Amino acid sequence: MAITKDAFVAALLESIDGARREEQPYRHWFLQRCLPADAVDPILDLPFPAPDLGGVSGKRELHNATRKYFDVENRAKFPVCEGFCQAFQDKRVTDKVASFFGARLNDTYLRIEYGQDTDSFWLEPHTDLGVKMFTMLLYMSKNPQHRSLGTDIYDQDKKHVATSPFAPNAAMVFVPSGITYHGFEARRIEGVRKSVIINYVTNEWRAREQLAFPDRPIVA
Repeated sequence: MAITKDAFVAALLESIDGARREEQPYRHWFLQRCLPADAVDPILDLPFPAPDLGGVSGKRELHNATRKYFDVENRAKFPVCEGFCQAFQDKRVTDKVASFFGARLNDTYLRIEYGQDTDSFWLEPHTDLGVKMFTMLLYMSKNPQHRSLGTDIYDQDKKHVATSPFAPNAAMVFVPSGITYHGFEARRIEGVRKSVIINYVTNEWRAREQLAFPDRPIVA
C-alpha cells in the first residue's frame, strides 16, 4: 500500500518542529524521523544502480550521466517517489520550511536526488550558494557501519570542524550562503551509502529534467 502524501507531510512537520539548531560554523539543523517509518525501506529498495565512480570523485557533477532523481518519470513509476515529492511540494511543508528555516522559496522548483555513494567517493568543501535556496541532506542507510559517514562541516576557511550524525531517516538542513561549507572526507564506505538530497532551486536551474515538477514553481 502506497504511503500517502499526508503521511509524509505529517512526519515532516513533526520532524521540523523537533529540529535541533546549531549556530557554528554556520546556522544548520539536525532532524530525526523525517519520513513515515514505513517509507524508509521502499526508498532504500528503489532499483537504481549505484554509479561506478571509475576512480574519479570530488564533485557530484562529475557523474551526471548516472545520477538519479525523483523526477517526472520516477514519480510515475514508484508510488513512494510520488508521495515524497507531493509532500515537499505541498504548501503546508513549503510554508513551514520558509518560516522555520528562513528559506526564500517563492518561484523555486523542487529537485530531489537519490544519492548512492560507494567506496572512494568524496566531496570537496562547497557551499551550495547560487541557484539552491534550501538544502536538506536526508540519510537513509541502515548499515551500522555507516554511522560515521555523515556530512562533513567546515568553517569559512574550509577547515573541518564537525561531522553531522548519520542515522536512517535523519537529516541535516541549512540555507545556502557564502559560508555554508560542507563536503565528505574520503573514508571507507562499506556497501552503498544512501541518502536523499532535497533542494529548492531557482528558475535559473538549467537541467529541467531533474526537477520533480518542472512546470510548477513554489508559490510562497
